[in-house]
Amino acid sequence: MDTLMYDGSFEGLLTAIFEVYEYKLSDAAIVKQEEGGGRLFGKLQTVQTDPSKAARVHKKLIQHCNQATATKFYKTFLSELPGIENQLLQYVQYVLSKANGGENNYSHPAVLTVHQVSRKVDREKHRMEAFVRFQLTGDDLYYSIIQPDYNVLPLISKHFRERYADQRWLIYDARRAYGIYYDLQEVAAVEINFGADLQDKNLLATIHNEKEELYQQLWKQYFSSVNIAARKNMKLHIQHMPKRYWRNLVEKLPGNDVISGKKKNL
Repeated sequence: MDTLMYDGSFEGLLTAIFEVYEYKLSDAAIVKQEEGGGRLFGKLQTVQTDPSKAARVHKKLIQHCNQATATKFYKTFLSELPGIENQLLQYVQYVLSKANGGENNYSHPAVLTVHQVSRKVDREKHRMEAFVRFQLTGDDLYYSIIQPDYNVLPLISKHFRERYADQRWLIYDARRAYGIYYDLQEVAAVEINFGADLQDKNLLATIHNEKEELYQQLWKQYFSSVNIAARKNMKLHIQHMPKRYWRNLVEKLPGNDVISGKKKNL
């Protein structure tokens, strides 16, 4: 088996797929560079990311299928699931081998995987667009810390760019140690090395705007006021807002126990 090691980028993956065709590799596997070093058998080949090769694969996928197919392909890549590169390679090989309609044949394992995984990533995208809560720093930067299951920052940047076009903001993915920053002109990916606990209240208090605590209290009071205890359905609530998101939601922080589903001490 020929193993192609790529740099982990989307362009790198597309370049690796191009080289599978270029070198007519009949039995190939694609892995990230940090995962390929432990392989003892087969040939190892390092892929040098080539934007022109990547663009040709992307263009071919759109021409042979459609833009929606290319978008599903990209969302599946952003899932970062183990071994997803080879599912995507098999997906491309299958759909390009068919005259038309191969991308809709869910009886093929790779097609079904891309369909299911892309929907999960899309669902996570919409949840992040709904659950991001900004806090204001002393230098008027709105920031939010999130920990999504999938790498959805590239998918949500357009939404926040359009919705918050008049303010500087940063959305930081603590799980992947990078963020997207909007400077009132454009959105750019940024890498930030935080040496302290991102949830350290004492640390956050030193950078918050002096009115931030008031804003949070008002936000919590709003949620408490619209909450109707008699209609509380925690099972349905958790279904729409899973607990793994609660740690980054202002209305779920201590002090708003009605929303958290706990009894308030009177």
